[in-house]
Amino acid sequence: MRIDFDPALSDRNTFYRLLTATVVPRPIAWISTTSADGTDNLAPHSFFTISSVTPPVVQFTSVGRKDSLRNIEDTGAFVVNFAPEPLFERINATATDFPRGVSEFDACGVEREPSLRVKPPRVALAPVALECELHSTLRIGDSTVVFGRVVHAAVDESVMVDGHPEITRMRPLTRLGRNEWGTLGGIQEIARVPYEPRS
Repeated sequence: MRIDFDPALSDRNTFYRLLTATVVPRPIAWISTTSADGTDNLAPHSFFTISSVTPPVVQFTSVGRKDSLRNIEDTGAFVVNFAPEPLFERINATATDFPRGVSEFDACGVEREPSLRVKPPRVALAPVALECELHSTLRIGDSTVVFGRVVHAAVDESVMVDGHPEITRMRPLTRLGRNEWGTLGGIQEIARVPYEPRS
């Protein structure tokens, strides 16, 4: 027996909790931006994925109008920093609703490093950073999808094995429902089955 949920009959938070508890695990884009007046911002966003390979475009969704979105609209640039398990508490701390003008890098003790192609800094201890220029935005309801063209990728050599980023070395964090976070856990490998027409 199933329990039915009608979004038209549910309040916003009830259905939000249902969606975030069932669309799991969600990778985390730890987004760094710089405001027009030069303040560096850092915040985790768990509605994140790849949009295109050629050109390389990634996307994340800002639920509401947060500083990340405002800064990107003003400056046209951001960095997607990989969110690794060892930085769990600092990643969570940067989700705090700090007043505009307060840098989460400074408030939460996160070390910066300069980016190569864009103004916002990278997180120094993030194993992967994707430097992005704004491609476009799409407003849907109370949220805005941000598309960023990747203009540079920086990968720490410590996570590379035979020229490939190794998942067990990157140790990604994911978001689940409520206050739950996921870690890597077990890994299964299986090759795709090629199509072979029957004779």
